[in-house]
Amino acid sequence: MLQRAAFMTFILVINTSSSLSFAADNTLTDQEKKEGWVLLFDGRSTKGWMSPKEKPLPDKHVQDGCLNPHPCDYMLTHEKVWENYKLSLDFKISPKCNSGIFVRTFPLTPRPGKDVGFNGIEVAIDDTKTAGFHDTGAIYDLVKPTKNAMKPVGEWNRIIITSDRNLLIVELNGEQVSHMNFDEWQEPNKRADGSAHKFDVAYKTHPRKGHIGLQDHGSDCWYKDIKLLPL
Repeated sequence: MLQRAAFMTFILVINTSSSLSFAADNTLTDQEKKEGWVLLFDGRSTKGWMSPKEKPLPDKHVQDGCLNPHPCDYMLTHEKVWENYKLSLDFKISPKCNSGIFVRTFPLTPRPGKDVGFNGIEVAIDDTKTAGFHDTGAIYDLVKPTKNAMKPVGEWNRIIITSDRNLLIVELNGEQVSHMNFDEWQEPNKRADGSAHKFDVAYKTHPRKGHIGLQDHGSDCWYKDIKLLPL
């Protein structure tokens, strides 16, 4: 009788959960649609994505329902310019991975002697266990994460990046790990605390809109469930 009762309880839980709102990979739930989320990757094609030189992308970048930017011309770039949003996506790294997610990349024409990355802000994704300026969750070379909250190689991670006016906030696997107030960054090559960084940019005046990009830095990294909520 105890076994039968446990089985019936299990069936009740399954039947109850079936009324909740779930979605397959690379789709939106009914609730997300009501809230205004936008799906940036359909899981089947590179529709909506291009190279930073605004050229079409080959289908090889779509792998098992994921976008893999390796190898490409620096980053897979979403075709639209976005301003004030919450970006949510899942990623999985390969061993020794070096990748990243770019936001506020504007314009796409690089300055002489610089790559297009200098026109944007990178959230780092790397196969490391430390929590420095170049580790996963860092705002690359600008803000260290409070911790490295990434899961081991081969496991999926959820990252949420909020780009809202003067603020950039990074959440990794449910924990806020990085925060940047652009209004506090008033000089090129200097962080808000006065220490030096590599970019000759005063981020107080950096564009607060731009393209989103998935970086190729020589290794495989897979992205799926790429969704954006305009704010």
